[in-house]
This record gives sequence, C-alpha cells and structure tokens, in this order.
Amino acid sequence: MDPRIAVIDKRLEQIGNIIAVSGGKGGIGKSSVASMLALILTHANKRIGLLDLDFCGPSTHVILGIRDVYPREEKGIVPPVVHNMKFMSIVFYAGDKPSPLRGNDVSNVIIELLSITQWGTLDFLIIDMPPGISDTTLDAIRLIRRTQFLNVSTPSKLAFETVKKVLQMQKELALPIIGVIENMKTADSTYIADAVKALHIPYLGSVSHDDRFESTLGDVEGLASTRFAADMYDIVRHTGVFDVHKER
Repeated sequence: MDPRIAVIDKRLEQIGNIIAVSGGKGGIGKSSVASMLALILTHANKRIGLLDLDFCGPSTHVILGIRDVYPREEKGIVPPVVHNMKFMSIVFYAGDKPSPLRGNDVSNVIIELLSITQWGTLDFLIIDMPPGISDTTLDAIRLIRRTQFLNVSTPSKLAFETVKKVLQMQKELALPIIGVIENMKTADSTYIADAVKALHIPYLGSVSHDDRFESTLGDVEGLASTRFAADMYDIVRHTGVFDVHKER
C-alpha cells in the first residue's frame, strides 16, 4: 500500500467540511460556482481552502485573478493565502501547459498533492472537481473522506443528461449530496428542477445568466457586484450546510 495514502487523512483532519463542486461536462460554470462559493464563505468569516483538481483545465486562478504567488515548503507544502483563502492548484506545477496525464499518472499526482498539502484548520475546503466520471473524480472519492457533493448543471437538457450520470453514480456509491445548482439560467423553465427532484436530490436554486460576468474575471471586487454573485449568495444563505450566519 502506498504510504502516502495514510498521510492524507491526517492532512485533512482539521477541516470541518469538504465540499466537492462537480458536474457532468465542461463549460457549465463549475469552476465559477466553486470560486464564488469560496469567496462568499470567506466574507462570512469562515476559514476557507480552495483546491483546483481539474487537471484538464484548471481555471479558478483565472476567475479569482490569482497570479505571482506560490506554495512554500515547510514539512510539506503550505498553500498561499489569497483573498483570505488558502489556494492550491495543479497550475502551480504545470503552469499554463496542458497536463496530459492518464491512469496511474493521474492517481499518483493526486495522491502526492493531497499527501503533501498542509491545509491546517479550515471550516470548509472547496474542491473544484474535473468534469464527468474521470479517473480524477474516482480517485478523489476514494482518497478524500467526508466529502459532500455540490453539483452544477445548466438549463440545457443535453447538459443535464451528463450531469444525471454523475448524480446517479453519487447515489449508487451512497455519497452525501448537498444538491444541484442550475447555472446560467435564461428562461422561466422548471425542467431542471423537476428532473433533479425526480431523482430525489435537492434542487438548491438557479443562477441567472449574467452578461457582466465575463468582464469581471480576475477582479474579485467586480465579481462580487454581479448578478451571479447575488444569486449564489441567496443559494448559499438558504443551504443549511454552509451556515453563513454563524461567526466562528
């Protein structure tokens, strides 16, 4: 057995809640939801870590404007603190180059990243997962215990077909599911809400399509002023697991 696996639980033992933001495919706003969730919780005076595990297309650093910071070594790797959150991403090691990892290589990198990262005490660790049911997703499920899953879909029926497969896998594995957020909503339709409820999974609400969102990428103050941020805050405030009203 890989001795690093035994270290992972110790690295995560001081984290109160581990939230994996997942979805069926790319382009549905999973990274945006994970980034905004982390920001909202820091504004609620929570101790937050954000881990970007999307090896194919890490983008939380772009959304949050994180640049020119790096982890430091101290009996492992200590994540840099940016926007009052601890941040770790594969981008620190691969840069902007693609990471063409497969199979055992993916598993090895995830195990290494989880076993060396010193998160310390956190209220929440938010994980931006890769899309779909990939090796990274399955390894994260296997290696990161106590994970709760927050899923993202768009109003598209085609997008939801792939999200549904992820939801069904989570249910089959008896994983804790917080619910589904419908992102980039443009029309008054209950299709996604009805489909989610039919799976006996909580539908948490919708986030309206926001034309301003793209122009605020990399600017957290501008991002916080968007309709996207306001809708996300309403969802977080009404989702009991985040408890944004409680001070630590």
